[in-house]
Amino acid sequence: MITTTGLTKVYRSRGREVAALDGVDLHVREGEVYGVLGQSGAGKSTLIRCVNLLERPSSGTVAVAGQDLTTLAGRGPRAGKALREARTRIGMVFQHFNLISSRTVQDNIELPLEILGVSGRERSRKALELLDLVGLADKARAYPAQLSGGQKQRVGIARALAGDPKVLLSDEATSALDPETTRSILQLLRDLNQQLGLTVLLITHEMDVVKTICDSAALMRRGRIVESGTVAGLLATPGSELAQALFPVGGQPSGPDRTVVDVTFQGEAATRPVISELARTYNIDISILGAAMDTVGGKQVGRMRIELPGRFEENVVPIGYLREQGLHVEVADVAADAADAGAVAGAAGAELLKDGAK
Repeated sequence: MITTTGLTKVYRSRGREVAALDGVDLHVREGEVYGVLGQSGAGKSTLIRCVNLLERPSSGTVAVAGQDLTTLAGRGPRAGKALREARTRIGMVFQHFNLISSRTVQDNIELPLEILGVSGRERSRKALELLDLVGLADKARAYPAQLSGGQKQRVGIARALAGDPKVLLSDEATSALDPETTRSILQLLRDLNQQLGLTVLLITHEMDVVKTICDSAALMRRGRIVESGTVAGLLATPGSELAQALFPVGGQPSGPDRTVVDVTFQGEAATRPVISELARTYNIDISILGAAMDTVGGKQVGRMRIELPGRFEENVVPIGYLREQGLHVEVADVAADAADAGAVAGAAGAELLKDGAK
């Protein structure tokens, strides 16, 4: 549904060039919720603004629903009209709502339809329908100043849906909201994704957003995507920074001649007593050094770091048993983990949270 190829965006200021995007290849499948994470300055917001050509890419292509938008970015009225028509199929939700304070809630939602030349009666019908969809049917005559932050964002979402888009872009839509309101907005986005068949591309610095609603995710750094895939696939990828940030587990061996193993549980395996079965089957003592479990996309997912007695060569059979149970098993390099823990957390976890607090 959304594909960027070799996308670059270079800003020029005072004789200097800064590459906000550096050859970004992104593919968002139809009907999925895709999250893009990264530190401040990684290029996330520039990327999402290039998808609907609010920012013109320096090079590369952007295709939405099979249409190359970059071919519509030329000069002249004909090109401008074609681009405006293409943009009606792409809704945009902003971090700070961008509502017009002098207009009522209903009038804010009607604004894009007014620009498109839709009749007054049809605008009113559509706006009231969308307000009901986002749970604000009783706020049509209210003004933005009378609404809470969560209600303002719901109005922003309703406005983004006014043109019946196939794609919804969300630029840090929940970062200004409290945790409870964030959860309600995320649930609304997931409901809209499922009810309307919307493809959602969202920018976020919050790992909980990815856990809650994302089917796929990408990590950006210095204008490039350094890691991407489905959330389930990332959790099963050895050394994945996103997996470590989503489900951080740690722990050092209790002594020499120990084998430390990271185990990823997904689906039905997350609820089975696999570790206790392993201990009984091979009559071995297993220590749990760390564990994290949560619900991702409606399914339980977890990671656990365990310690097995003896060197790796002595634990080939128990490790094979875990893999036979459908688990992803990786022998942990605890020395490297200890050395790199700060870097990993800074790149994909702790720094993202700091950005949100600024």
